[in-house]
Amino acid sequence: MQISPRFALISIPEVFNLIQHSTYSLKIITGNPGTGKHIVARIIAKKLKLELIDINKVAIGHGVFEKGDGTLDVDLSELKKIITKKASKNSLLVGHLAPYVVSRNNVESAVVLRRNPYKLQSVYKKRKYSYKKAIENLGSEVLGITYYDMVKKIGRNKTFQIDASDKTVSTVVKKIETLFLKGRTREDGVDWLGLILKKGDMKRFFLY
Repeated sequence: MQISPRFALISIPEVFNLIQHSTYSLKIITGNPGTGKHIVARIIAKKLKLELIDINKVAIGHGVFEKGDGTLDVDLSELKKIITKKASKNSLLVGHLAPYVVSRNNVESAVVLRRNPYKLQSVYKKRKYSYKKAIENLGSEVLGITYYDMVKKIGRNKTFQIDASDKTVSTVVKKIETLFLKGRTREDGVDWLGLILKKGDMKRFFLY
């Protein structure tokens, strides 16, 4: 007996929707907590008339998380499916989980905001992060984990890092705006590991 494939009839609007969501090209602003990505993203979205998608709000709004030790453990697989359905070519995605909820072919360019770990430490203290949460995020910033993971996901040619440590918000916005409009911007060199090794501060930023 020959088994034939089963076809389902779908409407023209449904076809258009499938095409749209398979060919969109996202703009992304990511980075560790405390780097200023949400402030910058809101300004950029307004200036360029982009739909802002906040990954954290999406995760909480759809309940794809479990509460951990002072953190939210997110189901990245489910979150990625939701983001894929919500996103379009006019979307700006913001959040530190960006490298884990996008596909290479659906990203136009990504900006990773970086910040001096000594300054981040003060930010986390003001936010009253637990020691564990603070040290994990500080270690991630020192090692450039978000930047590395973004490059690994979408490629070096689509990923740009900006050191926001001593820049005004308007300066950061201008650099990102140039990238999104012209497809290029001057990238910053970042070596926090070299900085803390020089100061002999490894124990300040990593668990031993």
